Amino acid sequence: MPGMGKGGRDWALSMLRSLPRVCLQNLRANPGTLKKTKRGRAAHGGDKHGAGNKGSGQRQNYMRTGYETGNIPFYLRFQWEPYYKGHHVRRQYPPLSLHQLQLMIDTNRIDASKPIDLLSLFNTGLYHLDFMQTHAGVHLTDEGINDFQAKVNIEVQWATEPVIAAIEKNGGIITTAFYDRESLFALSDAEKFFKRGEPIPRRMLPPSDCLEYYSSAATRGYLADPDKVAYERLVLAQKYGYTLPKYEEDPDYEMLSEKKDPRQIFYGLEPGWVVSLKDKAILKPKAEYLREYYAN
Repeated sequence: MPGMGKGGRDWALSMLRSLPRVCLQNLRANPGTLKKTKRGRAAHGGDKHGAGNKGSGQRQNYMRTGYETGNIPFYLRFQWEPYYKGHHVRRQYPPLSLHQLQLMIDTNRIDASKPIDLLSLFNTGLYHLDFMQTHAGVHLTDEGINDFQAKVNIEVQWATEPVIAAIEKNGGIITTAFYDRESLFALSDAEKFFKRGEPIPRRMLPPSDCLEYYSSAATRGYLADPDKVAYERLVLAQKYGYTLPKYEEDPDYEMLSEKKDPRQIFYGLEPGWVVSLKDKAILKPKAEYLREYYAN
């Protein structure tokens, strides 16, 4: 520094050594240099109030979805397809592969020593249903069919013949069952449902368009005749060339034979019961007409 002697330079260097290093954290603007800009009223001062310039934007008359400013809209350029009639109300079954099911069992997300239903899949945190998309249950697919080794008693909403054969080849049991929308809501978040303090509803019977599927022994419907189901199990084993295990002699026979009543939603809980999580108690209806209503 000009005008400073050797002592001044030494003093400046010693001061720099003791002071913190200059960085963005200790830099500040001079007082009064930062001023907040105010909303102006001139041509470029923000007097449009978000309405833009001229036309429909200025009048906030927004075009409806699908309108193409005078052109023929996309949905009118092509002829009507009967296949898509009522597509917005069709039941959808999000897939769950055998590979994913085996992975859930191997990672202890699912206990294979107990019956598996929608509640077990929801509790894993890995399977979800979107009720706004008309989801109605799980579709068990055959991806990973050669690696599936678990013996399970599983209840799904849709399954194909190879999947049924893979389950029964390992000595397991598979059932296809229908759940109405109210029952699915209760199963999707059981804790939230029980906190509402409402009685467990009855599960509704399937509608006419899927009644045949859930009454068929070939699809292992929950409304099928047990004798016909046993016959179809034997037919499927002969078709795919494996020996059908006798689950009557299996040490896990009690677990494998456990099934829900067609009106039942939760294992071990009957329709009409109220589960109190706070009191850790189950309240059962005592009136005869209530018992008859929920048992019907």
